[in-house]
Amino acid sequence: MSVNTNALGNNKLKKRSSLTDTNLLLIITIAVFIVMYICAVLFLKKGFTKPQMFFNILNENASLLVLSCGMTLVMITGGIDISVGQVTSLVCMACAVHLEKNGGNVFTSILIALAIGLAFGIVQGFLVAYLEFQPFIVTLAGLFFAKGMTTIVCSDRVAVTYEPFVKLCRTEVTIPFLGSVNKKGIYVPAYVEVGVIVALVVVVLLFCLLRWTKLGRNFYAVGGNNQSANMLGINVKLTKFLAHVLCGLCAGIGGYLFFLHACSGSPLHAQGAEMNAIASSIIGGTLLSGGVGNIAGTLFGVLSLSTIKNIVTSLGLEDAWWTNITVGVMLCIFLLVQSVILARKNISKK
Repeated sequence: MSVNTNALGNNKLKKRSSLTDTNLLLIITIAVFIVMYICAVLFLKKGFTKPQMFFNILNENASLLVLSCGMTLVMITGGIDISVGQVTSLVCMACAVHLEKNGGNVFTSILIALAIGLAFGIVQGFLVAYLEFQPFIVTLAGLFFAKGMTTIVCSDRVAVTYEPFVKLCRTEVTIPFLGSVNKKGIYVPAYVEVGVIVALVVVVLLFCLLRWTKLGRNFYAVGGNNQSANMLGINVKLTKFLAHVLCGLCAGIGGYLFFLHACSGSPLHAQGAEMNAIASSIIGGTLLSGGVGNIAGTLFGVLSLSTIKNIVTSLGLEDAWWTNITVGVMLCIFLLVQSVILARKNISKK
């Protein structure tokens, strides 16, 4: 009988230990999004009852989703990258000028976007990881450099009229059985843009990277404690470098997805995208101190951030400050939750 009791006790301990900080924050994020969206459907309606409203959130935020995933990787290692918004703007402008003025094609424009993102990731990653500069300062310099380069490429808005690219921008992937009937009684199928498919593929790949690969485990180890990771034989500098390289690559991909959605280049594109990416990662359960985070949580963080903005707009509070105030309050609440979890973690260590 005592053996069975001990076995039951061990099973309970295993179940408790399986609820890690990352899983707990993920559960909270998903629950908040579900409750928020259900409340919007029940009390606001105004399109929230239609599936296309949800798909529009994805359509409008495919770029932000990829940027936030890259930001999550860096934040898990204990770093940050505030240059991703301006890198996105630079990618849009460079690709727009390439297609519209230099006779380029879609394939070469994609290569340009990836090359720009990788260049920023490699340079910033080297400065942070191997020269041990502060990530905030390095990426702040990257932000200003990308902003200046965007204006050098072209200081005015460039609308793309290159037909193959315009067709790609207007391509819609129909979602069967989730359409709705409009006011004229015509059935309108639900759809997502091509960018959403690309963004979801990135989410799946990075989720698998963090969950099932050695590099993913290294990210968590380095973010949790540099010294302990070093003692375990982990190459801390290489790990941080690769995190920034992947974040830069995500900035290149996210920039091109923004370009697909906007179909133009402009110095004003993606203003504040880096702040939205950081906010989405935090809401998704990524700790600023590093060591805790989840790509799935980031996905729901982006959905939650976008949903709260839509709710504020639906309430008639269309002025920008109401959205900013709401997002600020939401961030404070999630930071408070994270502080409680960190305090619990420190108590359990003692």
